[in-house]
Amino acid sequence: MPLLVDNEPIVVPSSTGAFIARYSQLEEGAKSLKSKPARKIDPKGLLYVQQREFAATTPQDGSVSILGTEDATTCHLVVLRHTGSGATSLGHCDGSDTAMDVSMMLNAVKSLSGGCDRGRYEVHLIGGFIDDRLLSHRLSLELLEAFNSHSENIHLATYCLTELNDVVKERVHWPVIYGIAVNVKTGEIFHATFPDRGPDEDIRSARTFMGGSMLSIYDAKVEQLKIELYQWMPFPAAWFWLQQTDEVILQNFSTSPIVEPSHFVKYLKSTFKFLNDHPVPDESLFPKGRSRIYKKTTDGLWARIDFAA
Repeated sequence: MPLLVDNEPIVVPSSTGAFIARYSQLEEGAKSLKSKPARKIDPKGLLYVQQREFAATTPQDGSVSILGTEDATTCHLVVLRHTGSGATSLGHCDGSDTAMDVSMMLNAVKSLSGGCDRGRYEVHLIGGFIDDRLLSHRLSLELLEAFNSHSENIHLATYCLTELNDVVKERVHWPVIYGIAVNVKTGEIFHATFPDRGPDEDIRSARTFMGGSMLSIYDAKVEQLKIELYQWMPFPAAWFWLQQTDEVILQNFSTSPIVEPSHFVKYLKSTFKFLNDHPVPDESLFPKGRSRIYKKTTDGLWARIDFAA
């Protein structure tokens, strides 16, 4: 069966507005989620997920207790959880290949659930706003269609997308929630912000900037975060963009420049600097082509370990 609301298959909507009108019971959950202030998440026990990344783990994970992601404007944040096994995946989707993103997350949760015959799949969808280009509306519909296309029963537990994640301030539409976290032990999902977004923030951001597709960054079986070698072409314009004003960069690289978080340009400049300093993958980043492997230390922070063979 497809995506379910209150144990009934959804009617695939023609618009996000039509979906909200038909399933108005979802508004209360969105309102509750938005009503609480963002919690600042300590890096201990945190696995931070960037755009076009996802991570999946279980309550038995001894290293990671929180999955989190932030900086979503038109992007959407997806939490998929099996209530029986507790296996949980968090993804940051931007519409590059929504059907594939959903399939990868679902397969990861199924694999970690190990055939658990109790419980059910639940999905929580958060993000977007009423943007001028209707990018959020399009991605919301893509996600609903993608989950609806699978044979497994997947229950829509939270829908806080686009219209339901929108607030008007001084006649401008803004997202209410930019970031979320999920406690993998309890399944609690909440509004969150993250001072620490490592490890290897620039390497990971550059992969997305240069067109990398969604990928899993965590192996729950060995409790390791893994940044595999990937190839990118030189970006000679990096130096040019580093010379531009913040406003020029914002207007050229954001899908929603008015509502971007204040650090957007700072982070993008850091990515440009990385690409300027490393026109192609080199030995300083991936010696002998090996992956960069991280594991949590006893104090709950990421530490680089020996290279993979």
